[in-house]
Amino acid sequence: MAALFQSLGKTVIAGIVILVALLLIASSTGDSASMSHAWGIFIMRWLHVLSGVMWIGLLWYFNFVQIPSMPKIPDEHKPAIGKVIAPAALWWFRYGALATVVTGVILAWGNGYLANALAFGEGHLAIGIGMWMALIMAANVWFIIWPNQKRALGIVTVEADQKAASAKIAMMGSRFNTMLSIPMLYMMVAQQNGGGALIW
Repeated sequence: MAALFQSLGKTVIAGIVILVALLLIASSTGDSASMSHAWGIFIMRWLHVLSGVMWIGLLWYFNFVQIPSMPKIPDEHKPAIGKVIAPAALWWFRYGALATVVTGVILAWGNGYLANALAFGEGHLAIGIGMWMALIMAANVWFIIWPNQKRALGIVTVEADQKAASAKIAMMGSRFNTMLSIPMLYMMVAQQNGGGALIW
């Protein structure tokens, strides 16, 4: 059992195996509608939540743990963060953002409310607000935070003053996304629990 938990890959595969086993058991006791449209929508919602947890979890890790802890870390240990941990976390961060947006768009399209939500249409106001916030946040990840983090971490070589300026811009972009994540998550949950009625 210890070998299972010493490898992240084996741990993830074990989680998938448990999920598949549970789904097979559940489908053997029900009707054959498990591959229906509703099932596909459910799987897409699960993938959307899974990728969203990765994205927002890392966003909050950066803002609640890494950024406040950096001044307390001795200078000789900081390269471990900047050269190893931060680049890996930023990879999962930006692809978590991309996966969240892609699965969210597919989910909204599959449920038939994509255009209505993006236009803040009746019955989809909360999810529409949440979707636009998420799109702004994802664009911020890819076009502001990541390019500046590459300079700040030395992935792209720049002068020291530009490196410091890029670090500040990346941090401010990350704080902007942290701010938006609070109302964005509220709107996503509000839509699932009554939509616009819970907004005001």
